Amino acid sequence: MRSSRPARCWNSLRAPQLRFYSNVREQQPPPWRPVSALDEWVERQARPISLRQLTFFGRTLTEPRLISSANYVRTELPTRLAHRLRDIQQLPYVVVANPHLSLVYELYYKAFERFRVIPEICSLDDNDRFCDVLREMLREHLVVIPNLAMGVLECRDLVAPNEMDKFMNTLLRARISRRVIAEQHLALTETFNSPWHFPDSHERTDMNADFVGEVFLKCKAKQVVERCGRVAQDLMRQTSQTAQLPEIKVQGHLDATFPYILSHLEYIVGELLRNSVQAVVEKYHDSSQPPPPIEVLICETPQHVIMRISDQGGGIPREILPYLWSFSKGPRTQSRLENLGQVPAMAATMQELKVSERKYDREAWYEGSLDSLTSRPPNLRLGMGLPMSRVYAEYWAGSLELHSLEGYGVDAFLQICKLGNKNEQVTTRAAIDAV
Repeated sequence: MRSSRPARCWNSLRAPQLRFYSNVREQQPPPWRPVSALDEWVERQARPISLRQLTFFGRTLTEPRLISSANYVRTELPTRLAHRLRDIQQLPYVVVANPHLSLVYELYYKAFERFRVIPEICSLDDNDRFCDVLREMLREHLVVIPNLAMGVLECRDLVAPNEMDKFMNTLLRARISRRVIAEQHLALTETFNSPWHFPDSHERTDMNADFVGEVFLKCKAKQVVERCGRVAQDLMRQTSQTAQLPEIKVQGHLDATFPYILSHLEYIVGELLRNSVQAVVEKYHDSSQPPPPIEVLICETPQHVIMRISDQGGGIPREILPYLWSFSKGPRTQSRLENLGQVPAMAATMQELKVSERKYDREAWYEGSLDSLTSRPPNLRLGMGLPMSRVYAEYWAGSLELHSLEGYGVDAFLQICKLGNKNEQVTTRAAIDAV
């Protein structure tokens, strides 16, 4: 039941706990310099957040906090979009004219123009209308990743590969940042409107809740590994003729728990385990003996949780190793380009690794990035799993490294910040005089 209090601009409140979300004052450009709307927003700086801030703000959810969250997202999205639009404008014209990159630019510019004119949110009804716009933007932008990847591959001979990889990493990390704040606000709104929530109880704090918005407070490494491992094994079972699949053994600090956005961790661990299972099966498919297990070691330190995933799948081929983290170069670029053409939308979550039972439909995808967004065939290699996983790992100040022993196997090391006190690693601001 919603509050009967008269609508007012809660954003004007200046209580200490509201300052972070509610400090959304306009930054005016110098009066002597004529600027466009894009120039004005490029002058602003993004305000990064941490998992701890998201948790503390959303744990005691009241009407003022929800509206303050809406106004933070309302001003932060056009700021972050403006910097990425300027990055695209810095590319050579022949690159921007690529139809895939041009589509991404048009989507970003449409979203920028839509969000920058949204007036201050002052009531719950305003917030409901704003959430409708957020959902529409999230749905429309599901086509961004495959189009970015195809555009970068098609323009690989027009710009230095290192520059294209830097550009791709910048846009992907920024895309994650926008989806995080948008989906977090949508989740908080859903919580506020849920039947069991009491919006008039200002002191209500549910310390036992597992989720605060999209943040999973009790993310247990062992459970994530086991769940992702089952998905990877099921995928291989459906595409491989062999009945013998490698066992996934988990050892170490099995009770390690930390706050994280679950879909991010599942994507990284899911990609690593899928690669390991596939490599082991391909190497031992003619063997009469059971394949060697994939060993996952979990190590917990005061500040980090580290996962080592070790397989005996023969290692990474020498011709691929130098291009392991590249989006734009490597020996299989043409096949990657053809495969990406079969993927209409991608949110980059573990759920997309699952095989859908319905017929593959290029025009069908869903709204939320926690759902299965494409019916991607399991053997459709896109060449983006590892570089995308590293982007996700580094987003919350973690890391992902691989060590390959040719002829033997691979060790992957994933480091997670377990305290949740590191700000999202948003890329640097664009230069206003770039064009």
